[in-house]
Amino acid sequence: MLDLNGKIAVVTGASRGLGRRVALRLARHGARVALVARNASALEEVRLHMSSKDAANALCVPVDLAEPDAVAQMKEDIGARLGMPSILVNAAGIFGPIDLIKDGDPRAWIETITVNAVSPYLTCRAFVGGMIAQGWGRIINVTSAAALHEPGPVNSAYATSKAALNQMTRHLAAELAGTGVTANVIHPGDVKTDMWAEIKSASERLGSVADAYVKWAQWVETTGGDDPEKAADLVADLVSDAAATINGRFLWIKDGLQAPVPSWNEPVEVQPWRK
Repeated sequence: MLDLNGKIAVVTGASRGLGRRVALRLARHGARVALVARNASALEEVRLHMSSKDAANALCVPVDLAEPDAVAQMKEDIGARLGMPSILVNAAGIFGPIDLIKDGDPRAWIETITVNAVSPYLTCRAFVGGMIAQGWGRIINVTSAAALHEPGPVNSAYATSKAALNQMTRHLAAELAGTGVTANVIHPGDVKTDMWAEIKSASERLGSVADAYVKWAQWVETTGGDDPEKAADLVADLVSDAAATINGRFLWIKDGLQAPVPSWNEPVEVQPWRK
């Protein structure tokens, strides 16, 4: 049984979806959890779903994670009220515009990159130093198989943001080697969430150019999607002491509907100037 008593966790995107499930799971295992999202009332509703003991140890932190100063203040607030976090789960994310690059809203495109890639960079930067000082930490960034699929039309913002998140996490993992802190990305599965519903609606409106996403949404609906608890299971596995050697990896839920896509885990040739 996973025992996180004495651990402090920060979960972004905690007001809904995967972030909510992960926050509740970590609290159930004994962690003191900082619930982070923009919507204060939604965060409080999540906190109230915890047991009375877990709720008393949870902290709601409404914040705009795209603002460096706000993230710095969040770090100070969490440190003062809960203590130094040793677990960070970046589950906040948006799908962004489903549109051709030539037709899309550039502000929406940039917002997707900011929420999905820049904000995790800011939160990782904020908390990783404390984890290194403690000699133990787990950083888990929620990515997507979309970053590994063959590029296609209308999904440039989301896939690009997740590819950037993957690469940032790999760099961070390389910096963390030997510190007792790890950084990984996970694909949470093909889950029938609010984001799924948004993708379904937007792709149907766009017509044939978004046919791939229409078919994906229909496939998720027909199959029922992956059980979202499997993603929470994976997070629980990664924050255990048994996962101490797993670092810089792209990880998949157990027995997901989609077979794992090859990522960067295969050996690569040594660069000529390093030989």
